[in-house]
Amino acid sequence: MLDAAANTSVSEELPFPYNKRAFCRYEPIEKRIVHARVLIVNSLLRYESDLSPLAETDWNGTTDSKLRFERRVSSMACNNIANNVLRLVQNPKTLTVHLSEVAEAAEAFQPDAIVMSGTFSDFDYYNQKQIAKFTGFIKNTKIPVLAICGSHQLVAVAFGSELKTLDDLKLSEKRTDRLVEYQYRFVKIVDKSDPIFDGNEDESSGIWQDYTKEDDILRVWQNHGVQVDGIPDGFKLLATSYLCKNQMMAKVSEGQMIYSVQFHLEKSFEDWSKNPTRWEHPNESRDGRILFENFLKLALKHKNSL
Repeated sequence: MLDAAANTSVSEELPFPYNKRAFCRYEPIEKRIVHARVLIVNSLLRYESDLSPLAETDWNGTTDSKLRFERRVSSMACNNIANNVLRLVQNPKTLTVHLSEVAEAAEAFQPDAIVMSGTFSDFDYYNQKQIAKFTGFIKNTKIPVLAICGSHQLVAVAFGSELKTLDDLKLSEKRTDRLVEYQYRFVKIVDKSDPIFDGNEDESSGIWQDYTKEDDILRVWQNHGVQVDGIPDGFKLLATSYLCKNQMMAKVSEGQMIYSVQFHLEKSFEDWSKNPTRWEHPNESRDGRILFENFLKLALKHKNSL
């Protein structure tokens, strides 16, 4: 039997999230998608052949260590994406390829969707033939694409946008010690009518937090020092924040379906596994997971409509 002190503690209001309830609802993860073929794109650097002459000059003497770092990061990033697919799809099929191989892999693998990883280095350090090849692919593909963090920026560049640091400098003006947006941050949805934000109190979709339902806010993991300057032609802005205006955008026209996000929605299951208990999962990583799941659902509908 609970004593009076225990009853008082249970009824105390908590400051987070918006509902101020003295408990955190546990939500089991259900595989609601029957099947999906997903091409995972490693957008980081691997070998010296992936580098531009500028990188070879600026990285003189440190190239090997920088490439080892990028390979280590790419392994974690692509594994996180694959884990999302495995945890959300009953019968998943995935293939991971490098950015330079995406066109050929898409032709051979015939995926339902393409999910692109984040990046680390500035794109003028990339082999420009690889960048040009990707640009030709992304501007014409009808396969649904989800581009994450650095790939969000890469997509924007392909469609004509410029990049800048978070304090409005050209990337070449500040290569190091940049202002960085890091850890979980709130972003504001500016077009909630887009189906990527579907999800209510029903069994067929995820359940958004109160702060999303009440104030159109997402809580997502950030780790970047570069941002897209404006919105490229053909895209619409979906989410923004005070430090980085283009947090999420989409192009759903001309037979294309491209969603790109500045934040790391793919970290959802990584965080879920790291938590000491499962009870904090809804607070920490639900938003990214629902967006990822919604994208896969939309991708399958898009393919069937072509």
